[in-house]
Amino acid sequence: MNNFKSILTALAMAGASFSTAAVAQNAGSSLTVNFTGIEDKQGAIMGVLVDSEAAYDGKAAPVRPLMVAVDKAEVAAMIDNLAPGTYAIKLFHDVDGNGKMGTNPYGMPIEPFAFSNNAVGNMGPAKWTDAKFDVKAGANVHSIVVK
Repeated sequence: MNNFKSILTALAMAGASFSTAAVAQNAGSSLTVNFTGIEDKQGAIMGVLVDSEAAYDGKAAPVRPLMVAVDKAEVAAMIDNLAPGTYAIKLFHDVDGNGKMGTNPYGMPIEPFAFSNNAVGNMGPAKWTDAKFDVKAGANVHSIVVK
């Protein structure tokens, strides 16, 4: 029972750590993110939706975590109740299901990863300025090729 209680506490604390600035009470905006180019049809797409450069760089809390089970070459995530604004997405395809991005001994990723706008990094992750995109009022769609 104590183990179950500690799991619930950890989940509650994790949920509280995500930014609510981008979630307005009557925001009404939605974002559908299509993930394409998936080669291994197993595991999950894991990532974060952020609303600032600080959050993109890991110095502030993300708006929402993303986790989508992968069972085909194209999957999608639906995110509701977003305030219109500027966002970016960082993600990786957790092919082996261990919850971590696999890397080689030199720290280079060995599992597929991607950024919004299909931005590409140079000796590191893509820059916020290349990955950011706007969410307008109403329904929005954004596509990311996972490679």
